[in-house]
Amino acid sequence: MAHLIRHKLTNKLTNAAHTVSNKSQAKVSGVFARLGFQAATDEEGLGFAECDDLDYDYRQGMQMDVLQGDEDGARMDGEGDFEGDSHYQRDGTGPRPSLKTGGSLEEDKPKITSWEAGWNVTNAIQGMFVLGLPYAILHGGYLGLFLIIFAAVVCCYTGKILIACLYEENEDGIKVRVRDSYVDIANACCAPRFPALGGHVVNVAQIIELVMTCILYVVVSGNLMYNSFPGFPVSQKAWSVVATAALLPCAFLKNLKAVSKFSLLCTLAHFVINVLVIAYCLSRAREWAWEKVKFYIDVKKFPISIGIIVFSYTSQIFLPSLEGNMQRPSEFHCMMEWTHIAACVLKGLFALVAYLTWADATKEVITDNLPSTIRAVVNLFLVAKALLSYPLPFFAAVEVLEKSLFQDGGRALFPDCYGPGGQLKSWGLGLRVGLVVFTLLMAVFVPHFALLMGLTGSLTGAGLCFLLPSLFHLKLQWRNLLWHHVFFDVAIFVIGGICAISGFIHSIEGLIEAFKYNIQD
Repeated sequence: MAHLIRHKLTNKLTNAAHTVSNKSQAKVSGVFARLGFQAATDEEGLGFAECDDLDYDYRQGMQMDVLQGDEDGARMDGEGDFEGDSHYQRDGTGPRPSLKTGGSLEEDKPKITSWEAGWNVTNAIQGMFVLGLPYAILHGGYLGLFLIIFAAVVCCYTGKILIACLYEENEDGIKVRVRDSYVDIANACCAPRFPALGGHVVNVAQIIELVMTCILYVVVSGNLMYNSFPGFPVSQKAWSVVATAALLPCAFLKNLKAVSKFSLLCTLAHFVINVLVIAYCLSRAREWAWEKVKFYIDVKKFPISIGIIVFSYTSQIFLPSLEGNMQRPSEFHCMMEWTHIAACVLKGLFALVAYLTWADATKEVITDNLPSTIRAVVNLFLVAKALLSYPLPFFAAVEVLEKSLFQDGGRALFPDCYGPGGQLKSWGLGLRVGLVVFTLLMAVFVPHFALLMGLTGSLTGAGLCFLLPSLFHLKLQWRNLLWHHVFFDVAIFVIGGICAISGFIHSIEGLIEAFKYNIQD
């Protein structure tokens, strides 16, 4: 009897404890939901469950495999799958199960090493847009150098926290990758009320940045050609038209296989050009104008320099895909650190040495300051690199537009732009040609490299590199953040917002002034 009474009391106390716990959890969840810090969606919960199953199998060293009788082993070897009994094989030789529920195993995709991933990041943040950094020192002095270091630190940090948003902890406290892209992170932040809003915002920012990058390639090509051959009766706008005529075949690109063969050559050529510029500057070291580098800033033009510096570090768009394709994702943080340290050192030295050489005569594209004897050769190499680099952002922008407008799972505004055989239809070709023409028109009517670079860095660079990663990190990882993480994220969001707004306003004012007084680069 006493045992029965004790058993009933225990059950009642347990039920009461569970009820109080559930109510408390519901209240806390409601508070955080009202603040915008959402829990995982149903789709993510399903992903957690599937990842938990895989993680359990992996940790236990077991994998599913189909058994065959010993007497039938030789006869049935290599003839494909068949139905029969199954068991967990502990020797680790069975195929790894897929996270997808379609019943078929995912094909193994080739992975890249941390060095290859670092090479990709270096190509993104050490591109030809470093040619505008000496112009940033012109208007910022030592503070401009500090910002080159500060931007490297912040972009490295936001790249790490952006990748952290791809993961969630399972029931065992092990982090599991449940998202695949920047868009997935944005959609998770806006769920459940607006599950697709974040993805649309990121896509728009991504398209703007990619298209503006294409425009900058056309602008810098026209600028370099015009300054390489000043005696020719051809204007910078006409040179931009010539460059765009060479880019029209990009409209027929179906993949980047042909273009990718030149990427390494272009990168090496750009490295050689940087070395040549620095070597020339070092040859004039006795004439360096150290007194010109001061702590004061040009209040009107310095915000433009901030946008230039930020734009030169943008790589967050493709980091989720890059980390997902690494052989050892655990090495991602180390890779981000050494690539950004190297970029910071090289950019700072290049900008400072170039500015010390030409001081107040520093131009928006630093190679325009070189003597005419070597300027033409260096600029021709840079034009070749710009034209060969154009297809990369162009193709990425086309893919985003095609997926949004033509291939959005039956919800697109227009019919599919590809035929049954994979051939490109007329409206798809029209989209590509129209995009090339649009970049030409923008380059012709707004031929100001530094102002466009500052505008792009302030508008989308700050958003994709500073604002959105810190905001997403706060919303998705709120329960796991320490106080200093919250402080860093809030500080980056506030500082990034101020820089973005001021840089955007001053870049627009600079463009208006350039048109009003017909200022040439």
